Amino acid sequence: MSTRPTASSPTSVDAVIIGAGFSGLYQLHQLREAGFKALAFDAAGGVGGTWYWNRYPGARVDCQFPVYQYTFSQALVDKWNWQERFPGQEETERYLNFCADELDLRKDIRLNTRITSARFDETTKRWQVTTDHGDHYDAQYFIPCTGILSAPVIPFPGKEKFRGRLCHTAYWPREKVDFTGQRVGVVGSGATAMQVIQTIASEVGQLKVFQRTAQYAITVKNPKLTDADRDEVRKNLPAVRQRMKQSFGGLGFDLAANGSFHDHTPEERQKLYEETWADGSLRYWIGVYPEVLFDEQANAEVSEFARRKIRAQLKDPKIADRLTPTYRFGTRRVPLQYGYYEAFNLDTTELVDVKEDPIECITEKGLKLKSGAEHEVDILIFATGFDAGRTLSRLEIRGRGGITVKDIWDKDLRTTMGLQLHGFPNMFIPSTGLAPAGAFCNIAYCLQQQGQWITETLEYLRDHGLKVIEPTAEFEDAWVQHHDELVNASLFPKTNTWYMGDNIGRKRRLIGYLGGNPDYEQRLKQVQDSGYAGFALA
Repeated sequence: MSTRPTASSPTSVDAVIIGAGFSGLYQLHQLREAGFKALAFDAAGGVGGTWYWNRYPGARVDCQFPVYQYTFSQALVDKWNWQERFPGQEETERYLNFCADELDLRKDIRLNTRITSARFDETTKRWQVTTDHGDHYDAQYFIPCTGILSAPVIPFPGKEKFRGRLCHTAYWPREKVDFTGQRVGVVGSGATAMQVIQTIASEVGQLKVFQRTAQYAITVKNPKLTDADRDEVRKNLPAVRQRMKQSFGGLGFDLAANGSFHDHTPEERQKLYEETWADGSLRYWIGVYPEVLFDEQANAEVSEFARRKIRAQLKDPKIADRLTPTYRFGTRRVPLQYGYYEAFNLDTTELVDVKEDPIECITEKGLKLKSGAEHEVDILIFATGFDAGRTLSRLEIRGRGGITVKDIWDKDLRTTMGLQLHGFPNMFIPSTGLAPAGAFCNIAYCLQQQGQWITETLEYLRDHGLKVIEPTAEFEDAWVQHHDELVNASLFPKTNTWYMGDNIGRKRRLIGYLGGNPDYEQRLKQVQDSGYAGFALA
């Protein structure tokens, strides 16, 4: 006998969660532990979220061991044996499957199921949620854990004309793609493109890289882990948690640990740059001086050091000129690389500048530029980014008065602390804009931070006989203003980047919160301690 809900008899639950990645799995576990009945839905055929979909060649974590994992559970840390300092996609996907099994989450996860609509019923004060199977759920809380980077963009017309193989890194085919002897074009030069390029450069017959903006990248150090490495973390897990809690981006790097840029001599600063660069991690980005993202002098010096490191890896001075960035270091995402620049020392790699001569369209044979030049390839790979932070605007989500998330975010990306949105009662939106998780935080840590706050908030409502929570318009406006004031005091607005929404032509607003993780966590606690001042409860 079928147990699937019908339109006339919806299944009633406490919470519907979208997503079975880091955030969705954690949220499901936390709510169940707190006694709530929750179901998670994912369009994918397996758990893992980003790490299910992003299986492109070279896909790898950029947050070092031991911070990129669930640290709430000593048992999970004890049982899982990470193999590398920066795990690859396959290992990370296996880990999330392991967690789903260890926490017995699968019974409450519906895979191969897409949420097609969610509507807040103002009469019942509950969410009405429908899936692409026609199933209907009635939930008090709606928690989309859809991630920051899950709405890929191919910003050129004509993809249906291409006769070769076309791939986007966000939806990579599960079967192996054979690059042997092929003419391959990679569009993009950001973190994802770098991972693809450095991985396939030695396999292809010819590689064309279509670059609009040269990027900074730090040379990664990725040793194999030993039993001693893993045992050290297991014995000292509380200290690991505390370092993440106290660090700007949840990575364990203290942005202020080295003091002020201006209190050190040029020689002392150069020594620190060498040390942090040699660490082979994101420490050179958010573990040097706090002024790097706010002070022109500090940033100029850090930028020039990074440029010298990049140029030293390239044989051809002309190629080095084209691959050396000119914008302010750190105001775009900083990738880690382990062979990207060396790929351009190969005779089979060609760099195509599409800033001066932009891509006009995709053709039957490849890419046509504005000048009329056509580049023929057998395989086209698009690493062209995402509509960052606005994934929910692609879904039919209706709040009070029928307003949609798209109605709001098409005009202005805004949230309340990156957790809720005015006009959408009982909807929680972790891993979205205007929170550290938006861009400047180790996701594995920040999503646990947000998930814990959401669970504690639901417990508060239950314990106080309350059914509805929604941020007031005034509190949301104040959060957005505070967020923007921090941004406007920084160097970020001076760079065109997806961080600011420039890749999709929307109103500029930095997607990540610049106050840092400790400040953000303190503000979350202040809201709780105040009895949720700034939120309307009923």
